[in-house]
Amino acid sequence: MGKILLFYQYVKLQNPEAIAKWQRKLCASLNLTGRILIGDEGINGTLGGTTQETDEYKKQMLAHESFADVDFKDSDGDASCFPRMQITVREEIVTIGKDKQKYNEKDGGVHLTPEQTHELIASQPDDLVILDARNQFEAEIGKFTDAIVPDIHVFRDFPEYIEKNADKFKDKQVLMYCTGGIRCERASTVVKKHTGAKKVFQMLGGIHRYAEKYPEGFFRGKNYVFDRRIALKVNDDILSTCMLCKEKCDTYTNCLNALCNKHFICCATCKDTFNNTCSEACKTLVENKKVHKRPPLVSKQYSNKIVH
Repeated sequence: MGKILLFYQYVKLQNPEAIAKWQRKLCASLNLTGRILIGDEGINGTLGGTTQETDEYKKQMLAHESFADVDFKDSDGDASCFPRMQITVREEIVTIGKDKQKYNEKDGGVHLTPEQTHELIASQPDDLVILDARNQFEAEIGKFTDAIVPDIHVFRDFPEYIEKNADKFKDKQVLMYCTGGIRCERASTVVKKHTGAKKVFQMLGGIHRYAEKYPEGFFRGKNYVFDRRIALKVNDDILSTCMLCKEKCDTYTNCLNALCNKHFICCATCKDTFNNTCSEACKTLVENKKVHKRPPLVSKQYSNKIVH
């Protein structure tokens, strides 16, 4: 058993390439896998390894003058949750697809702790709107009760959604959330600039930190993650249904037809009936060997639960 680390920090880096070189050497020495994005604006990463390896990584990161304030979030997993270690230098550490100076994270919403978040929602103010800053497919299996979920499939579409739906947030208190907090750093600036919202809040540490404190709170279902675990169970609520039979289900898989590769929710019965494909058409193509097969996307079976 090991750990998955989720972390980010917006911090001015004078030489991102040098930081990337150090990170590649450090991660290789610790046998870590995962993804790290580095830019002149900071770092964004998720890594897997043994507890000893991830603890050493945190120790060395926190000893670095640029990363002393990184908030590391832990959950059960290990290096097998990622296919490789990938460290990339990019213009943005989370891609919003807009002028990052116009949407500077320093102009974002007010951070609320899990306790403050819970208290605000529980108080039920008439002007409160809860806004999911993630992609729609993430919210299919888990979200905050009564949250507005934008019809987007990539984060760079978030600004356009907000501009088109600004009236939903005008004169409202807008409480925003995402997986671990980083998307809200930029997304909250979009809401502030385009909606006329009364106040804009963002959940400090995102769903992860809230669910640690309140597993039976206002977030229901699973927290989607971008590794082989696919999702972390927060509580027993099932919000979604199998795409094929409409029975209650919250397990994602990918179509076995490599040309299709559809990411969809599928129950165990339909997964067997349709040979891990998303339709009769794809099933026929696979069985007749008309297409290449891809390995089934299988959730890694750890506790699949956020550590409380």
